[in-house]
Amino acid sequence: MPASAPKNCSIFRFCVQAFLCLVLAAVLLAAGGTPAEQRRIQLEDLTKIVTVSDPQISPDGKSIVCVVSRQNFDEDRSDGELVLIDVATGGQRVLTYDRKGIGSPRWSPSGDRLAFVAVVPYVKGKKDDTTKRGDGPQVFVLPMSGGDAKKITNAPNGVEQFAWRPNGMDIAYVTSDEQANQKEIEKHNDSFEVGDNDYLASGAPTSSHIWLVSAEGEKTRRLTSGPWSLPKSAPPSSPASPISWTPDGKSLTFTRQEQPHFGDADLTTLQILNVESGEIRKLTSHEKFESFGLFSPDGSQLAYWYPRDSDPNNVNEIFVTSAGGGNGIDLTRDIDRNLQRAIWMPDGQSLLVGGHDGTQVSLWLQPLKGKARKLSLGDVNPAWLFWIDAAVGPQGEIAFTGSTASHPSELYYMASANDAPKRLTNFNREMAELKFGKVEHFDWQGPDGFREDGILVYPPDFSKDKKYPLVLLVHGGPTAASTSVFGGPAHLMAARDYVIFQPNYRGSDNLGNAYQRAIYNDAGDGPGRDVMAGIEAVKKLGFIDETKIAVTGWSYGGYMTSWLIGHYHIWRTAVTGASVTDLNQQYNLSDGNVGGRYSFKGSPWTGTNMKDYLAQSPIAFASQIRTPTLILSDTGDARVPVTQSYQLFHAMKDNGVTVKFIAYPVGGHFPGDPVRSRDVYSRWIGWLDQYLK
Repeated sequence: MPASAPKNCSIFRFCVQAFLCLVLAAVLLAAGGTPAEQRRIQLEDLTKIVTVSDPQISPDGKSIVCVVSRQNFDEDRSDGELVLIDVATGGQRVLTYDRKGIGSPRWSPSGDRLAFVAVVPYVKGKKDDTTKRGDGPQVFVLPMSGGDAKKITNAPNGVEQFAWRPNGMDIAYVTSDEQANQKEIEKHNDSFEVGDNDYLASGAPTSSHIWLVSAEGEKTRRLTSGPWSLPKSAPPSSPASPISWTPDGKSLTFTRQEQPHFGDADLTTLQILNVESGEIRKLTSHEKFESFGLFSPDGSQLAYWYPRDSDPNNVNEIFVTSAGGGNGIDLTRDIDRNLQRAIWMPDGQSLLVGGHDGTQVSLWLQPLKGKARKLSLGDVNPAWLFWIDAAVGPQGEIAFTGSTASHPSELYYMASANDAPKRLTNFNREMAELKFGKVEHFDWQGPDGFREDGILVYPPDFSKDKKYPLVLLVHGGPTAASTSVFGGPAHLMAARDYVIFQPNYRGSDNLGNAYQRAIYNDAGDGPGRDVMAGIEAVKKLGFIDETKIAVTGWSYGGYMTSWLIGHYHIWRTAVTGASVTDLNQQYNLSDGNVGGRYSFKGSPWTGTNMKDYLAQSPIAFASQIRTPTLILSDTGDARVPVTQSYQLFHAMKDNGVTVKFIAYPVGGHFPGDPVRSRDVYSRWIGWLDQYLK
């Protein structure tokens, strides 16, 4: 659960939708071929998809820099580089080479330099060693006139985020403090007091604070300190809530979290720091859930994220208030969507905002006065990774990374909010040589009066006169959605002659506040009925082999898979990854831990709440499971502890149900490296083929 996104304080907001939590698959699943003989995507067609991210428009508006990443299977990592793209011609120039962990390109105010972060490998005994306990990102500054990038920070625990001062002479950055008893820890006097941390924690969390460094790296000074912290980010989640300067460079805003424990991510408020005096003042009267403060171009106002009616089960909305203080106004209530980005337009009279919208990802131009206008994006969906990957230029230009249903991420550009998106890159040109099936919106009448939607992905060469197995690919979150972005896993499965159904369900964030919050105290039953109603609607299309229906998903999609196989018996097989099966364990052991109380009526340990947690835990119904199931999980997953997968495995095994449990000896919510990611999909597809072919 990201500290910067109060939405995710719920135990169920620990996950990413299946195809996003598994975003590496979209990075991996690509293939070659010839225009004369198109072929279907196959698992072995790996390593070729290029990921484009974090576009930044230059101050003169003439070029865009972005991060371009490719998978390196030989060394089992993702290799990134910064690429400069000319807006007028599309010409490209690679700015960096052979740097690990590169990211966060940011132009200096004048555009003469470019700052970015990159990992500095640990070298034992090196005098300026910055990473005493492993690799850590540091800030580099690259002169655009030529020459090498210079490292300007020396943060022992690495840099978490940074921002140029408007005068271009300094950079503010955020880094974690050292443990106060570090020398004792090195002597193995390393016991620590447990708080709202996950069960894998091996030490007390340290606070993150703001520092200031000159752009030449010559002078560094600390700006904030104390037991509180700026929020941290742990994938999958949005980036950490950013710091933002006033135009005069005298103050900056940041998000303060009262405790550095991940489970206390709800305790966040916006603060304004006077850089010279060190004085800090609270911006609003709210005590929780604030994040992502951003000053307007003239510094008189500040936009920020806050849940509707102060309830984290509600949609995230954009508020605007005076820089002098006050709660301000809920600017985006009429959009009625869970918004995951807000960027001021240059005139300071409107903001670019974005989020899931039906089975699309949409952008709106929201004026300070009046109704929002949805931008015309055609079949392009901006990239969504718990926020919209976009930037605004000096004249109102818009750059974003995005995809279509049949083409992975590229860089898109809009000369203004009135123009159609223009694709500037073609990194994934080989995808045009592959044959994909149709991807279409599908809706149905669900229970409790909800009109619901999802995505159908058809096999290439689909014929309505044939019968096809049906595979459900259920998104995680649940505050997420299945949309018509490029979905590598779905296309790979469809290439096996399966129809893929990606249903949205109550709790999804694509159909407004009432639909999103309907999951409150109803984690499995209501969403389960939504999905089953969708299946019945798909069956009526007439081309589904009803004896061959599979259900699969990762994270909350894994939770839904485990719930559905314990309550309905139509399944030929199932694949459940990083699956929550025991909500009480999730409350006590996961990184989000006590934040789960917001999804129920409180802690499971107070009142009669335990019955609600148990009633919505798939493990309570494990004796009813009859479906052959593949379980997948990382052993070091703090988001959804592997102990819950062990529970499901033993429950099924002891009841004589066919089950296989594959664990990956790595941390994270999904294997983040190319080799293990490929193995996940090899096993996933192989298991489906075993029962559906």
